[in-house]
Amino acid sequence: MSELGPQAGWRFWLGIILTGIGTGASAAALTLILQAVQHFVWPGAGATLLDAAEQATPWRHILVLLGAGLATGAGQIILVSLTAGNSIDITEAIWFSAGRLPALRTLGSAVLSVIVVGMGASLGREGAPKQAGAVIANGLSDRAHFSDEQRRLLVACGAGAGLSAAYGVPLGGALFALEVLRGMLALRLVLPALLTSVIATATSWLALPNAPTYDLPRFDESAANLVLAVLVGPIAGLVSVVFVRVIAMADRYRPKHRRRLVAPILVLGLLGLVSIPFPQLLGNGKDIAQLAFVDQIPFALLLALLLLKPAATVLCLGGGVPGGLFTPSLALGALLGGVLGHAFSWLWPEMQPALAAVVGAGAVLAATTQGPISAVVLIMELTGRDRSFVAPLLLAVVIATLVSRMIEPRSIYDARLTDEQIEQRQRLREPPSR
Repeated sequence: MSELGPQAGWRFWLGIILTGIGTGASAAALTLILQAVQHFVWPGAGATLLDAAEQATPWRHILVLLGAGLATGAGQIILVSLTAGNSIDITEAIWFSAGRLPALRTLGSAVLSVIVVGMGASLGREGAPKQAGAVIANGLSDRAHFSDEQRRLLVACGAGAGLSAAYGVPLGGALFALEVLRGMLALRLVLPALLTSVIATATSWLALPNAPTYDLPRFDESAANLVLAVLVGPIAGLVSVVFVRVIAMADRYRPKHRRRLVAPILVLGLLGLVSIPFPQLLGNGKDIAQLAFVDQIPFALLLALLLLKPAATVLCLGGGVPGGLFTPSLALGALLGGVLGHAFSWLWPEMQPALAAVVGAGAVLAATTQGPISAVVLIMELTGRDRSFVAPLLLAVVIATLVSRMIEPRSIYDARLTDEQIEQRQRLREPPSR
């Protein structure tokens, strides 16, 4: 009898339910902490971080980001001292430690992450609820004495449920758990992932709004849209390869020992300085993606942000700042698509730069995560739209993923793995036959 899927014992399914509830509550709490920190350090009349940063004085930019650097440095020193156990990287833990994570260090990193992202670090906020969901799943696996295969699945489901709850994307989060984190889209794994994500999302809705993350216009349907996807797809794939490799390089050179205290102060202080003329660099990139989706960023600024925003993300990651890469990848794709949409519209006026931004976001997200199915579903759930862009989105995602896989098989989530670990993971993708 299989130890996964519908035939799993009642204790495993109880673990799924409890993981969903705990992850949803944790995601809501972490999101509220982030919002409270953001509103405290960036006061202003605007409803978004970008609005507040545009109104803030230059000194506030510098002092807030220096404070974030100091908090990061001190927090990292404390967190490293908590344990010398397994890595807190979820992908590495799932594949090489059966999902075992050091609980205190991982949860501490999650809280530190939402604090510094709320202060303006250029990383994603979804890393924290993913870590919380993984820790909850790991703790329940310990108490229930689950097998390594059950634990591996439950931890992946918990992490995916964290993404689901943070952004209100239950189906996309479940697919992300299996396709990206677990590396398998097998039927026996689907029901646990779906149940965990939907419970987590429903739980988070008790405190968080149930609404799409991005507001899109309705796009005209034309042959130009498919041509646009064919043009955007390969460029998005190539840009994704560069982004993944730069992320891997930044991760390899993360500060160690005493540099953990100094490096975040330097890099976030620099970010604060550059954010004075470019406040769009602050935060996870949600605000600039939204503006790109409605074509409200001037072309010259789009070009500048296309270079500066990923550079800010890499700078933060290389400086040891904790945070996610999901929204920064999506923002990179939106900026790339916006630039290409404007460029192509000069040659073919029917092409829509806003649609190009949506297509570019999905294509880069798919290529950087190596999860084309989850990327398409996530874009649909994040926007609450589908038919007006689904065909060009699918086409661009397929092309971008194929191009990226031919050059770089790693994703942003396994970029730190060695060639030997990649080969070992490939052998672990399917459990041994019985």
